[in-house]
Amino acid sequence: MTIAGAAVIGCGKPKDTSEESIADRLVPDHDSPPKKAFGLQLYTLRDIMKDNTKVKDTIKQLVDWGYNEFEAYGYSKGNMFGMPYKEFTDYVKGLGAKVTSVHYDIDVIRTDWQRAVADAQAAGLEYMVLPWIDEPNRTPDGFKKIIEDVNKAAEATKAAGIRMGYHNHDFEFKKIGDKTGFELLLEGFDPNLVSMELDLYWVVRAGQDPEKLFMKYPGRFEQWHVKDMDKTDPSKNADVGTGSINFAKLFMHAGHAGLKHWYVEQETYPVDPMTSTKNSIEYLKTI
Repeated sequence: MTIAGAAVIGCGKPKDTSEESIADRLVPDHDSPPKKAFGLQLYTLRDIMKDNTKVKDTIKQLVDWGYNEFEAYGYSKGNMFGMPYKEFTDYVKGLGAKVTSVHYDIDVIRTDWQRAVADAQAAGLEYMVLPWIDEPNRTPDGFKKIIEDVNKAAEATKAAGIRMGYHNHDFEFKKIGDKTGFELLLEGFDPNLVSMELDLYWVVRAGQDPEKLFMKYPGRFEQWHVKDMDKTDPSKNADVGTGSINFAKLFMHAGHAGLKHWYVEQETYPVDPMTSTKNSIEYLKTI
């Protein structure tokens, strides 16, 4: 069963998938699909990836562990990780994996979007995501401007066959006047153009229930960040499966949420980034 088959927006009770693994339920549609989809946001390994000489060997190790979908970051003027954008994505494809999504700063969206979209289209990217709103812009006018700019940017991505997205943290759940920033974004983004990438850790950290969001906004959360929370210190991440977030339960709502891709992401680590990255996929393979 592909995730596309599960993600019929707002259509009744999700199919009983109790005998399927998470990976079986979440295989997106690709030209040459991996048999099982395990994603990673490469920001997890930012301290390693900043050394351009280690990028390719690191990706190869990740693929050997079973990761086959990647979300990247750091695009600038046609380059990423010290090489042309398409060179990086072609290298990943050569290993039998794929870059499905990339995070882009608002400055790129506002000043260099035509080139960014052209590069993404040439590389076969599926999602282009805004991951952050700077604090000075977290005002009613600031959110309004972000919504306008993202909707406009999404018209260009749609023309190129790519989905636009927005990734949350916890600040979006604070009140901006009568509504939260999250409510403003969900109401302001055109759902035909813009999807949401739900960071499950930051939702829980903000005191919110992801399942209630799935029910309130069915089909809107096409990508997730799978990031666990330390059981004793909520400000820290845990390796997936060792913390306080019940991912097996959340994945049962994949169809209602609209999920198509998910990525392990970690910002703090019990031991070191590579060990945590391996531990997380080993756990996810079991559920």
